[in-house]
Amino acid sequence: MKKKTLFLLIAVLAFSAKAQTLESYLQEAEQNNPVIQAMELRYNIAEEKVNEMNTLPNTTFGAGYFVSEPETRVGAQRARFSVSQMLPWFGTITARENYAGSMADAEYTEIVIAKRKLALSLAQSYYVLYGIQAKKRVLEENIALLKTYEKLALTSVEVGKASAVDVLKLQIRQNELQQQRQILDQQYLAEQAVFNNLLNRDESIGVEVVEEMQIPFEDPILEKKGLTMNPELIKYDQLFQSVAQSELVNQKENAPSFGIGLDYIPVSERTDMMMSDNGKDVLMPMVTFSIPIFNNKFKSVTKQNQLRQKEIELQKVERLNVLENTYAKAISQRNEARIAFETQSKNLEQAKDAEEILIKNYETGTINFNDVLDIQELQLKFQTNQIQSTQLYYMQSVTINYLINK
Repeated sequence: MKKKTLFLLIAVLAFSAKAQTLESYLQEAEQNNPVIQAMELRYNIAEEKVNEMNTLPNTTFGAGYFVSEPETRVGAQRARFSVSQMLPWFGTITARENYAGSMADAEYTEIVIAKRKLALSLAQSYYVLYGIQAKKRVLEENIALLKTYEKLALTSVEVGKASAVDVLKLQIRQNELQQQRQILDQQYLAEQAVFNNLLNRDESIGVEVVEEMQIPFEDPILEKKGLTMNPELIKYDQLFQSVAQSELVNQKENAPSFGIGLDYIPVSERTDMMMSDNGKDVLMPMVTFSIPIFNNKFKSVTKQNQLRQKEIELQKVERLNVLENTYAKAISQRNEARIAFETQSKNLEQAKDAEEILIKNYETGTINFNDVLDIQELQLKFQTNQIQSTQLYYMQSVTINYLINK
């Protein structure tokens, strides 16, 4: 899995400028996130374990001195020196290296998963920030609109076509919208802290968010079969393979091991007679075998490995079910967001038509400010729902991308 695949989450973005902004945040998050950094160090440790496996047992050296020198035909033996090296069965070291390598691959997949989850969380937080900012702009527009209506109401009061109560109602409505805007300010600061923490930087740093987002006319074509290539599932394949490699190591260790060695015994010359090889030192090469006659341990490890593989297979099936459920819900909610957006667009157009009718009525000398407040409230509701639908659409889109992009 190449690192660049982690940025496929931004493929659903509608505008390239927006994608570039989010991608820069994703890159910064990957570089600075302490969880990712810790996992990369763990992966480096796993890689180094491959070198650890490419070793032989310790070489054994021995030395002894005969306190009472045994006499032989060619002289007395004074001391004994030995060196020996045990060797594993052919292919054992390779099997250990392959096992360590498979564990390193599993660690790397964990990094891939962590980066994808980080990108998903960052993108979703980004869209929450967009939603809050968009709602704030809508509130500001509606507050300005209410101020315009307030001026109309004051003019109407002067000519006796409206009461002071109408003016007060408009002012109260403005106060309510100001309150909502202040609440959104607090929500934005809280979400900004979440976003900055994902980047591992100061919570007070401002976040650049696009001003406008639109739901595309057509959804990207994504095939569900890509779900089987999700790293969360690949992880189980690699764990299964690591158990298989562990069993190969177990079988190799169940085989005999052998060793080679050399003994050296210095011999003193005899002075009481002369003979061939008098005082000749002893040099004795040796070969040893270690045979696991009592191999219940290895049989037990084999049984454990078989059970572990069955466990991994069941865990993979369970995880696949979870991912499929998440995918189905994300598709459903994304479709719901599109339907809601289109409905709110129609409602908003009709509310604007109603607003125009009210303005024309004012020009003819009649206006009901209660109707004005009702229409304004409906417009704000439709605009807010549009923003929420857009936000939901993109949040579900990045979830789908997380699930099925390789």
